[in-house]
Amino acid sequence: MATKPAVKPTARQTPARTQMNVFLGKADKPVGRLIFVKDGQREYSQFAYSDDWLADAQFFDVSPDLNRQSGYQLRKPPTPNDTCFFLALADTEPDAWGRRVIARAHAKARAKEASLGQLTEADYLACVDDFSRVGALRLRDENGHFVRRVADGARSTPAFLELEKILLASRAVEASVETAEDLAYLQGKGTSLGGMRPKCTILDSDGALSLGKFPSVNDERSVTRGEVLALRLAQLAGIDTAQARVVMVQDQAVALIRRFDRTPEQNRIPYISGATLLQANRNDEHAYTEIIDVMRSKCENFAEDARQLWRRLVFNHLITNVDDHLQNIGFLYSGNNQWRLAPAFDLNPFPDKDRESKTWLSEDSGPITSTQQLLVQAARFELSQPQAQSILKEVAEAVSQWKDVATSAEVGLQSQELNDFRPAFERHI
Repeated sequence: MATKPAVKPTARQTPARTQMNVFLGKADKPVGRLIFVKDGQREYSQFAYSDDWLADAQFFDVSPDLNRQSGYQLRKPPTPNDTCFFLALADTEPDAWGRRVIARAHAKARAKEASLGQLTEADYLACVDDFSRVGALRLRDENGHFVRRVADGARSTPAFLELEKILLASRAVEASVETAEDLAYLQGKGTSLGGMRPKCTILDSDGALSLGKFPSVNDERSVTRGEVLALRLAQLAGIDTAQARVVMVQDQAVALIRRFDRTPEQNRIPYISGATLLQANRNDEHAYTEIIDVMRSKCENFAEDARQLWRRLVFNHLITNVDDHLQNIGFLYSGNNQWRLAPAFDLNPFPDKDRESKTWLSEDSGPITSTQQLLVQAARFELSQPQAQSILKEVAEAVSQWKDVATSAEVGLQSQELNDFRPAFERHI
């Protein structure tokens, strides 16, 4: 009987390591060291606070899942859909649109240079432009250079006057006819604040960092005007919101949203998402009452933020904003290891959706489907019934003005376009 030939074992590849130093804000304060490891199909990261940061009087946990301790802490993705980075760092990763641009650019580069490897999660993290990276965390490579930072005196963030060029490049990507120049122009300029829709970080005409959101070639209604409409109504309803306006580019309505993680002096404010505050896995179901429970110990002005959050839940329900996942809630650092609720953003009416929230109200009550549910849980948000009823009335009155705000010069919907949005605002509540 013939013996089987011995199978020569393949040599195990040495895990690939990418090392970056993490800094904080405009002052470039060193806070720690990040190591990314790719070992075959496995990807994970390690982070160690610097000794100076641990001893600093201004120390705070840069991510809720990073304890105040010496030595490296390990982060493995709990599921294949979760990030391998500690969550505050993951909040700075590119969103789905940014990843699409990065992946397309890399594919074109590999077609010319076959030796290029596949993209890793560290590549995506490092592909975000330093100037526009969300929050205050910044990354330096092993040579001491901030990743994707241009030389002093230059800039990579497009100016307001370049909106037309960005729009055309974005449309080319959507239509899969983009050039390498289009991709090079767009790459790194997305943010984590959004999803698959085309967008780009931009400097407004006054120099303020903003986010330009563009209409998609697949839109059946003016989604960009709808978002500005929702943000304007939210302000009327007593909600702290990101500033927004509509600008016209080639007869297309672009929503320009002012970034709230920068001061007027362009100092950077630390930012984390609601998912990071809750340390939530991406596919898990979560409830607003869970967020409230964590906010109680993490927020400087808990009662004020809790009431503001309840007001936002009422507003979301009344305009059928059902894309209320935990990445669409944010928190800004306020000092002393405490946070505050960030201005509302990504508010969109969905006239073609049922009025049912994505995030549950509580683990017992399930998704939000009525204002009565919200009133029942009002005490969890530091509200008495009279206070809750008063807020409900204020928000409903603001939302009732939707047609006047929609057709105002600031939003610019035409009368015939109102029917596109009517079901989102005028269903029985």
